[in-house]
Amino acid sequence: MMTAERRNGPSSFRVGLAGLAVAAAIACAPVRTAEAADTFVFANTSEYDTMDPHLTFDVGRVAYRLNLYDGLMRWEDNPPKLEPWLASGYTISDDGLTYTFILREGVEFHDGSELTAHDVVYSMERILALKKGAASLFAPLVEPGSTTAPDDYTVMFKLTRPAAIFLSIVPEIHVVNADLIEKHAKDGDWGTDWLATHDAGSGSFKLRRFDPAIGFQAERFEDHFLGWGENYLDRIEFRTVREATTRVLGLIKGDFDGTDGYLPRDQVARLTEAKGVKVLEEQSMRLAVVQINTQRPPLDDVHVRRAISYAFDYDGVIDNMLGGTVERNGAPIPKNLWGYPEDAEVYSYDIDKAKVELAEAAKPVERALSIHPMVGYNQTDQMALILQNGLRKIGIDARITPETWPTLVGKTASPDTAPDIWLHWVSTYYADPHNWIGEMYDSANRGTWKASSYYRTPEVDALLEDPLTLTDQDARAEKYAAAARIVVAEAPGLWIYNTKWYGPYADKVEGVRFSPVGDGQEMRWIYFKD
Repeated sequence: MMTAERRNGPSSFRVGLAGLAVAAAIACAPVRTAEAADTFVFANTSEYDTMDPHLTFDVGRVAYRLNLYDGLMRWEDNPPKLEPWLASGYTISDDGLTYTFILREGVEFHDGSELTAHDVVYSMERILALKKGAASLFAPLVEPGSTTAPDDYTVMFKLTRPAAIFLSIVPEIHVVNADLIEKHAKDGDWGTDWLATHDAGSGSFKLRRFDPAIGFQAERFEDHFLGWGENYLDRIEFRTVREATTRVLGLIKGDFDGTDGYLPRDQVARLTEAKGVKVLEEQSMRLAVVQINTQRPPLDDVHVRRAISYAFDYDGVIDNMLGGTVERNGAPIPKNLWGYPEDAEVYSYDIDKAKVELAEAAKPVERALSIHPMVGYNQTDQMALILQNGLRKIGIDARITPETWPTLVGKTASPDTAPDIWLHWVSTYYADPHNWIGEMYDSANRGTWKASSYYRTPEVDALLEDPLTLTDQDARAEKYAAAARIVVAEAPGLWIYNTKWYGPYADKVEGVRFSPVGDGQEMRWIYFKD
């Protein structure tokens, strides 16, 4: 088992509920009960507004998908490797259009019923019908009704075209209990109202409690098909705690057992010096990104977008704000992944060049631009201020409007409601360049949060389409690099840095198995040492 490299660091905390002020949260921090002492408590930045695995597709809420549900395959470890999970094996037809998976027999859902190929088919159809979550991955490749179950333990996916990424995205088919959901479905809603607050999975843990204002708690599923070794957790709790200082203080006090691995530099340093805590470090593939709505004037002018790109102080963020703990990544593909355009002319902080670009714009920028950082993610707040300052130097007014992640994701469904400019990260949902540049800048994906720039260029569309049908990695890498060069030149966004993961945990926590896919939030490997 791969475990992350250990550093000395702080402890854990269980402080107030989401939505309370920091001072109030600290003052009201509960003491662990006997039950809580046996529960792994994770302080999560994002709130959990649903328990439906087919309605979300992000890392901020990945914990319930990874721990309550299983898929045919799963990404594990770092570098991420694709491992069989519910599937015992698979074959791919010579034409690349048919993927056949053989299921393990005897797998049980949390209610004791058997998981069969029928449930996998139902899950695929449900994803396509709901048109949310991971549907943007599968809709271009899988038509409704094309997934079949020749028998109880065989599933066949017939694709509309060969797709080199299909196997990589198969883990996003989180398998749900079809019969259980249909019992609670109303008016053809695929059981969405019920599943938003309930559990229909077979994962390592089963839902015990859920409150969207607080988070969720789950208990170990003793009959999970993988079985259990000598060490494991009986209960897990993921609690929404937006303030970084609150999460850190709670970890130091011993009320939380872990928190996210992307804290501000000063908080990581604080944890590294604290007693009773360790900070694990891993190389990641998580790009800090600024999205620009290319359909809304004046941002539809490439010269305005380039001016914005030159007005951002990249070195200030990387060297001063983050102390060199991240690496400059100036294109929409991680530098540590094949396909990155090494020869791309990336942007640097240059006010003079920004002014030149602005002077070439068709019209002057006459309105204030709106910059949207994410509530609870301090780095986005700081980067928004840095961008605002740079824009002021070139004569562009900008206002900062923090919003929660679910709110921002909802707004990206239309170019009319998508923000002018917003800051976030694109994490590793699967280890292929398409996860970044393909989903962000292939115009077929517009309307998803990743493609919220609403960028469209036919040449880029063609370059991003070709790698989906190619099997040679070098040929695919060449296409992605060529597309990246064009995207960088047309500036539909800013690509700032690639992140390192610093995972803070209580010293008693063992078995953390980090993968860039899921950011180490799969809990079945973790346990408390005696």
